[in-house]
Amino acid sequence: MTDNIPLQPVRQKKRMDSRPRAGCGEWLRCCGGGEPRPRTVWLGHPEKRDQRYPRNVINNQKYNFFTFLPGGFVLAVTIIREAVEEIRCYMRDKEVNSQVYSRLTARGTVKVKSSSIQVGDLIIVEKNQRVPADMIFLRTSEKNGSCFLRTDQLDGETDWKLRLPVACTQRLPTAADLLQIRSYVYAEEPNIDIHNFVGTFTREDSDPPISESLSIENALWAGTVTASGTVVGVVLYTGRELRSVMNTSNPRSKIGLFDLEVNCLTKILFGALVVVSLVMVALQHFAGRWYLQIIRFLLLFSNIIPISLRVNLDMGKIVYSWVIRRDSKIPGTVVRSSTIPEQLGRISYLLTDKTGTLTQNEMVFKRLHLGTVAYGLDSMDEVQSHIFSIYTQQPQDPPAQKGSAPTTKVRRTMSSRVHEAVKAIALCHNVTPVYESNGVTDQAEAEKQYEDSCRVYQASSPDEVALVQWTESVGLTLVGRDQSSMQLRTPGDQILNFTILQLFPFTYESKRMGIIVRDESTGEITFYMKGADVVMAGIVQYNDWLEEECGNMAREGLRVLVVAKKSLAEEQYQDFEARYVQAKLSVHDRSLKVATVIESLEMEMELLCLTGVEDQLQADVRPTLETLRNAGIKVWMLTGDKLETATCTAKNAHLVTRNQDIHIFRLVTNRGEAHLELNAFRRKHDCALVISGDSLEVCLKYYEYEFMELACQCPAVVCCRCAPTQKARIVRLLQERTGRLTCAVGDGGNDVSMIQESDCGVGVEGKEGKQASLAADFSVTQFRHLGRLLMVHGRNSYKRSAALSQFVIHRSLCISAMQAVFSSVFYFASVPLYQGFLIIGYSTIYTMFPVFSLVLDKDVKSEVAMLYPELYKDLLKGRPLSYKTFLIWVLISIYQGSTIMYGALLLFESEFVHIVAISFTSLILTELLMVALTIQTWHWLMTVAELLSLACYIASLVFLHEFIDVYFIATLSFLWKVSVITLVSCLPLYVLKYLRRRFSPPSYSKLTS
Repeated sequence: MTDNIPLQPVRQKKRMDSRPRAGCGEWLRCCGGGEPRPRTVWLGHPEKRDQRYPRNVINNQKYNFFTFLPGGFVLAVTIIREAVEEIRCYMRDKEVNSQVYSRLTARGTVKVKSSSIQVGDLIIVEKNQRVPADMIFLRTSEKNGSCFLRTDQLDGETDWKLRLPVACTQRLPTAADLLQIRSYVYAEEPNIDIHNFVGTFTREDSDPPISESLSIENALWAGTVTASGTVVGVVLYTGRELRSVMNTSNPRSKIGLFDLEVNCLTKILFGALVVVSLVMVALQHFAGRWYLQIIRFLLLFSNIIPISLRVNLDMGKIVYSWVIRRDSKIPGTVVRSSTIPEQLGRISYLLTDKTGTLTQNEMVFKRLHLGTVAYGLDSMDEVQSHIFSIYTQQPQDPPAQKGSAPTTKVRRTMSSRVHEAVKAIALCHNVTPVYESNGVTDQAEAEKQYEDSCRVYQASSPDEVALVQWTESVGLTLVGRDQSSMQLRTPGDQILNFTILQLFPFTYESKRMGIIVRDESTGEITFYMKGADVVMAGIVQYNDWLEEECGNMAREGLRVLVVAKKSLAEEQYQDFEARYVQAKLSVHDRSLKVATVIESLEMEMELLCLTGVEDQLQADVRPTLETLRNAGIKVWMLTGDKLETATCTAKNAHLVTRNQDIHIFRLVTNRGEAHLELNAFRRKHDCALVISGDSLEVCLKYYEYEFMELACQCPAVVCCRCAPTQKARIVRLLQERTGRLTCAVGDGGNDVSMIQESDCGVGVEGKEGKQASLAADFSVTQFRHLGRLLMVHGRNSYKRSAALSQFVIHRSLCISAMQAVFSSVFYFASVPLYQGFLIIGYSTIYTMFPVFSLVLDKDVKSEVAMLYPELYKDLLKGRPLSYKTFLIWVLISIYQGSTIMYGALLLFESEFVHIVAISFTSLILTELLMVALTIQTWHWLMTVAELLSLACYIASLVFLHEFIDVYFIATLSFLWKVSVITLVSCLPLYVLKYLRRRFSPPSYSKLTS
């Protein structure tokens, strides 16, 4: 019924009076194909046609190919991006699953793919080959009867781990004999603990049957790499039961705050679409089938919702990621999540690990303390002379023998103490010297001659390597080690042989490690132990200096270890060994029973010395932290290290400035203590907080809200002795309590949970491996690169996306405003203003390139952004994209759309059919000029985009004769009308922009002049 409403403009012209009530379809046909003309038709002579006529086809279709193009393009971009990621993941999986291994069978060795390996298979793994499944280590080709594993992809540590084969199977003549014996392995159920394993190996066909206990030392977990020799193992767990798979949590899908804000604006636009449609129908007084009219108006004004917004933003993110990767000033930076680069521009809290992130994880031996005397870097030559005197002057006699003079006796006593301390440090560790060919000496010769230039130390901790390198520098060198023996070289080139009777490795629970050795020359058995002062204080004999000196060294930023020893008689050791072996064979509560037996030895040990090792700060950590602080970002340091060391590092790194007080939160164990301590802390102002993990746990249990409120007011917070789960919980609480964006930075496997929980995770590729780097959204090679990543790339990404999204919304609202004016003038008819390719071309080839070129725009140079981090602080309020800026752009769109449409209606005079040409051309020129108005720093690609789009429009006019009269657009009348309309729509905005910059300039404008 509404289809027959006469389309009469508010202001009629005389030449239209002859056809005052032309229908909608009639008007559109006129607008579409130009004004109908009379014709002369020759009978039977088609070649004499003087004009083109339409094809004789019936077309009742509402849509054509171009109608579905925008939606199809949006879906295609999203699907292709996800598909590419999925295909890459599939190819990586396929590559791993297709790796070929050798399997031992009764017919010999056969090749098998990793995906075909089953539980019970005997698999051969070559040197530098990935372990394909969780296995028990049965045999090795290494003559020392052990092998090394690289576990960086499993636990984040790059240092090699020593693994031991089952003794019973290692003694077999050949690997083929494994199939001839009757044996089995009992293993615990699959679990996520990669640091422990409980099982037993039993051989039934021997007399009596042999049963051996299995522990983590016998396990080869999938994903690790054999670093020495060829190994044979029996497969225990496969597929989803692998330790590595069970430890892989599905990380939450991170959606940026910017994307959530854009989604909110899109919902508002959808609401506007519904309201406008209802208003249009209401103005028709809900006549006829009004509910169908609502649907027609919803389709007609669907441009209000910018369907290309998501595509533009996604493509923009790809450009930002590419720019970050290509930045030569932060080499090696990798963008692993291209969906959240805008997050980098709005960080309020930065949570960082200490070791390996702020520090280099390169240990330097700085202090040896014997109680009465301490040796620093400047006095290490004295230590060297003491060791030299012990082994060169009286090599036959034990230290501290009779002397002729008191001074000699005192010196010999001091030499003896220094020697005992150095010898303990040289023996109590898990370091193994590995010899490699250096081009002159081959590996076998270097190993035989203990060639210094070919020796490399491998251990599970860089502290260990630093200690052994120091003993080498003072004269006692670790030259050889295997499963059961160790060799030291004295300054006089004498080789000291020690048999390793037992080794108790370091664990995070015990915080200590021990070793029992027998000196081959004297037969003496000695138990050496080293560990953290908190546990060693209760193990060593009473003394009055340990606690004080440990505190002093920790305040200097040194990592302190306490070294002690205990001499054992042969009978004492034999009794211990029997109990120890029995405990290790237990299947139930094995760890507890073993710990109890070891603790029976850990009493009244002789305190030998304290060692102090320094972890040096990374390059430019101090200026980077200062930049972040000036940018309004609060930095929290979360570390597993002790309180004194963490506090010292915070001071050294200037995380806590010189004029700031530090409140060290007292250790609290219950609600009452926590309440008192929180009240004491509340009275402090502008004070950095240092708190331990135990106290933090108590505070969060009883006073979560109060503690977080106080902590968030602090300029800096240091949490020490933090477990990985605590780090993640702190991130989560910050997000919930403040509503601000968090960024977590770390380099080890213990930082992964914190990185994945944060809004923006950054991994530092450090000495602890790549686990944190691979789990992060962004990966950097040094902490100092974080400054540029946030101040330059984060800021640019956010501001560019804000401008791009608002301009895409403006582009859609502008044409919707024109449609609203058009429908209102013609009695609220639901007839489209533009059809076919015009509506498609408007948001694609005519305006896409200039609008998208806004991703290259920047308000200040990168050097200025780094020099004035205060510019970053402005972004924390979210001003570039807010309801205020959105409303401004909506008003601009309504003004320009209305101006163009009313201008075209007022100026069409008698050429009513040319309204499409005038209004559409004005619209395109307005969009191009608005992009130019928005740009702050011109890039040559922006100029190309503007000129290319204009050229595309002009060139396409030749093919748009169905919609636009080609003859009319070449007239002077067309040109002046388009120029006037475009000028009226854009000039006021240029004037307003000039006045605003003149009287209320933005913060960056002074820096760009």
